[in-house]
Order: sequence, then C-alpha cells, then structure tokens
Amino acid sequence: MKLSTSKKIHYDSGPNMTPMVDVVMVILVFLMLAGSFAGAEHYLVSNLPYTKSGGGNAAPPPGGFPNDVPLEIRVDTNATRDGFVARVGQYQARTEQQLVGHLNNMREKFAKELGKTPDQIQIKISPGGNVKYEYVVQVYQAALQANFSKVGFTPAR
Repeated sequence: MKLSTSKKIHYDSGPNMTPMVDVVMVILVFLMLAGSFAGAEHYLVSNLPYTKSGGGNAAPPPGGFPNDVPLEIRVDTNATRDGFVARVGQYQARTEQQLVGHLNNMREKFAKELGKTPDQIQIKISPGGNVKYEYVVQVYQAALQANFSKVGFTPAR
C-alpha cells in the first residue's frame, strides 16, 4: 500500500531570506548605535585666539564654561629607577612631600597674583612612557594633599 503523502505537490518556497534579514539587522543596529553617539558633540572648545576683526577662526566658548588655569605635572622615572621626578614648570620634586610643598606654594601664588581658588586650577598629570603606576599615584596623592580638586591625567608620552 502506497502512502498518499508521497504524491502531494511540493511548492518551491524561493530563496532563503534568513541570511539577508540577519545582515540587515546587523546594519540597522550599527547605524542606531553610531547615530546616538554623534548627538553628544555640540561644541569643541579651541585654544585659538578670538578676534572681533575676523583674524582668528575660533569663536568664544558658549556661556557656562569654566575658565580654569592649567597646571601640568610631568612625571618621569629617576636615573636609578627607584623613584620619580615630578616637574612642575622649572621646579623638580623627587619625593611626595617636596611636591606637596611646592604645590602649596603655587596654590598661594595663584591666589595672590591671579585671584584663583584651588577649584579654578586644573592639574594635569602627564606620566612618561616607562613610569610605574605607583609613582603616578604618589603624584596624584600629592596634588590632593595640596587641596586641589580638579586633578586629571593625560596619555603617557
């Protein structure tokens, strides 16, 4: 006895659409993520001079941006590789206590000469390429001990 199911007509369903749907969904997710990140960029603050006569291309930043004084601390390993050398301008400190003392002096100098409080001074710690993390942390702690609140890091040189 033959089964009747073998004689039923089979329809051709056409090409398989699953791979195309997968690719379209991946592209859609990528575009959605890329579009959401681009919306956060409103203004790029520039250090170029602004002139009303049109000599400079930079515009002043929109209102509400702080006018902080930048102070860079460059951190390198000392010659014997058992400590650090922190350079602030032309001053060099080899211990955390020396650096705290010098940063306190600079904080007072900024207060007298420029009228800037410690929260209006932005410290940037710039480590050298082979500086140990321990030394960078010591410099960071020295900046915090000198009562600076805006302390950040720049990429290693």
